Amino acid sequence: MQILVAGASGMIGARLVARLRAEGHDVRTLVRREPRAADERRWDPDAGHVPDDEIAACDALVNLGGAPLAQLPWTDARRTAILESRVLTTTLLADAVAESPSPPTVWLNASAVGIYGDRPGERLVEDSPRGAGFLADVVDAWEAATAGAAGTTRVVLARTGLVLGPGGALAPLRLATRLGAGARIGGGQQRWPWISLDDEVGAMIHLLTSSTLAGPVNLVAPATSTSEDVTRAVARVLHRPHLLVLPRPVLRLALRDAADDLLLADQDVAPDRLLADGFVPTHRDLDRAVMAAFARG
Repeated sequence: MQILVAGASGMIGARLVARLRAEGHDVRTLVRREPRAADERRWDPDAGHVPDDEIAACDALVNLGGAPLAQLPWTDARRTAILESRVLTTTLLADAVAESPSPPTVWLNASAVGIYGDRPGERLVEDSPRGAGFLADVVDAWEAATAGAAGTTRVVLARTGLVLGPGGALAPLRLATRLGAGARIGGGQQRWPWISLDDEVGAMIHLLTSSTLAGPVNLVAPATSTSEDVTRAVARVLHRPHLLVLPRPVLRLALRDAADDLLLADQDVAPDRLLADGFVPTHRDLDRAVMAAFARG
């Protein structure tokens, strides 16, 4: 396939592009600067510019863009950037796809399990109602921004959990643990939906080549793990202590609603649609997924 990717510079995007090319696909990337390589194409979402000829030429479109959530604190300006970097670019792409004389067959757009909010005691699947909170609002608006293209192409919304890779959200946890500050976060019993980077990329390629899946799809491992399971797995793999506790009140005082949305939310998310479509995860075991993440970085 000829595949056009926005957001290719991040951890997930870079790995996805590399694997797609290794499998023989022709991948071009959208960049905001002047192109430096033959496979780069410039776009300017702030000015409403997208290369329409590239949209028409591609078989598949992938959008992974968005301001990082881990840049703290969430000031008013930061919250605006988190929302607009997702909604405005996605709306621009939706309009381009809808108006294209030859639209892509499939559009894979990033999304997040943050849409479910804090849901203790619930098993969350794609049909579960949205939750409450800033991230739930952001993801709801983000997904809604694809609506303009829904009748034109197969739109898939990749609701991703904590991606275990050499960078991303796992990086600060790895650094703190290396320094001997491995800690339980809050009560430690809140469930964190995770997925290995290899499986995240594999699932995305599966979604691009599937002929049936559309709409939201949870990209998480089948295993149910608590936040303490994750932090202790990091400590075990690094052979470092896990002795500290970061109490909820301290986290909320320091991070405000970012603590509730990123660290303390309880989300038992199931990858029902992905598994039912035949995807077979490589990493079902948390410790092996953490080892794989650290082996790469």
